[in-house]
Amino acid sequence: MQIETKRLILRPWEKGEEHFLAEFLQDERVMYAYEGAFSDEEVSNWLNWNLKLYQEKGYSLLAMIRKSDGKIIGECGLTDQLVSGKTYLEIGYHLIYDAWGVGYGIEAAKAVKEYAFRNLGASAVVSIVRDTNLASMNVAIRNGMVVKESFIKNYRNVVMPHYLFMATK
Repeated sequence: MQIETKRLILRPWEKGEEHFLAEFLQDERVMYAYEGAFSDEEVSNWLNWNLKLYQEKGYSLLAMIRKSDGKIIGECGLTDQLVSGKTYLEIGYHLIYDAWGVGYGIEAAKAVKEYAFRNLGASAVVSIVRDTNLASMNVAIRNGMVVKESFIKNYRNVVMPHYLFMATK
């Protein structure tokens, strides 16, 4: 699974790339919706989870590489997520803080949505967004998604309201 846009290349994560993931997963500014930055162990587990999903599903979150300088600036891709007893194909995204606000998130999310519809035959995709994460809500809305439902997640012993945004083919 590899996707290319005007400014980005999205490709699978590789073993040994924890340091790239750590650049955003261990940044409090980026991970505020998760109630804090990830530990080294959580970053390693995140990478292994993605590598396992590539093998099992053929998709997962992808390293987001800026073409202009070859720098990994985040990730965007597809994972299966369970909400209210139903499994959805979710578009997820994280960006390094320095890459916020210039359209990389929506550029990647739109390309991933098209990939899901065209290459995987998906009839719908979602993005799950915490109710305090306005930037991610805006990406979902700009990606043609509308709120389907709200629900509660309990993560790190914190009750977190979330929205399930959905786009259909």
